[in-house]
Amino acid sequence: MSQPTTTSQVYRHIFTVPNIISLLRLAGVPAFLYLLLVAEAEVAAVVVLAIGGGTDWLDGWVARRWGQVSRLGELLDPLADRLYILATLLALTVRDIVPWPFTAALLARELVLLVALEVLRRNGYGPLPVHYLGKTATFILLAAFPALLLATAVPATEWWAHPVGWGLAWWGLVLYWAAGILYLVQVAGLVRTGAGRPDG
Repeated sequence: MSQPTTTSQVYRHIFTVPNIISLLRLAGVPAFLYLLLVAEAEVAAVVVLAIGGGTDWLDGWVARRWGQVSRLGELLDPLADRLYILATLLALTVRDIVPWPFTAALLARELVLLVALEVLRRNGYGPLPVHYLGKTATFILLAAFPALLLATAVPATEWWAHPVGWGLAWWGLVLYWAAGILYLVQVAGLVRTGAGRPDG
C-alpha cells in the first residue's frame, strides 16, 4: 500500500524553485500594467517587461536542470507566458503603440486555441504539451514588446528600437499562428483516432 502524501511532500512539489520563478513572473504582469497605465512610468515598465520576457526560459531550464519538473510547473509556465503576451498587447494597444489589427490577429489565435482546448476537454483529454515552435514565437513576441515600448519611452532609441520591435513582432505573429495551426492538427488527429484517450 502506498504511503499517504504528507503536507511537506505537497509543499516540496508546489514550492519548487521553477514554480516560484513562474509565480514571480505572474506577479510582474499587474506590476507592469500599473507602471504603464496608472503611474505612466514607461521606463520602469520597460524594465519589468524585459525581465519578465527575458526570464521566459529560466523556469523551464531550472526545472529540467534540477529535476523539479512538475505538473503545476507545466501549467504555470505557459500561463505566465500567455498572460504576459495578452496583458502587454492590450496595454500597448490602449497606449496606441500597437494598432488594433495586430492585436486582433493575436487575439484571434488565442480564441482558436481556446476552442481547441474545449474540444480536447470534451473528448477526455487535457492540454497538449507546448510545442517548441510556440515557445519560440512567445520568446520573440516577448522580445518585440519591450523594444516597441522602449521606442516610445526613450525617443533617442526610436531609430533602432522601432524597426527591431516591429520586425520581431511580425515574425512572432507568423510563428504564433504557425504553432496554433500545428496545435489544431494535433487536436484533430487525437479526436479522429481516439489514440491515448484516458477513458479508452
